[in-house]
Amino acid sequence: KEKNTTLWHVYIVECGDGSLYTGIAADLERRIGEHQSQGKKCAKYLRGKTPITLRFHEPHSDRSEASKREAAIKKMNRKQKMALIGGH
Repeated sequence: KEKNTTLWHVYIVECGDGSLYTGIAADLERRIGEHQSQGKKCAKYLRGKTPITLRFHEPHSDRSEASKREAAIKKMNRKQKMALIGGH
């Protein structure tokens, strides 16, 4: 069985209202597009919060690692998330 080479991305987007949303995706461009288009696949939290701006992303080798990092970021307060964004 060949190794899955799909990279997973943890990302933070800033919404039109200034709030931050953290998620993971295998196809980052497609996922951001889904959020932007406000279609069926848009995260419920992001509905009506356009424009959505990608502020941070980092690659991970598998979904498990990305999920762990996403959980850690979601535990951060706004100031910590802004520091993370600022570091990139």
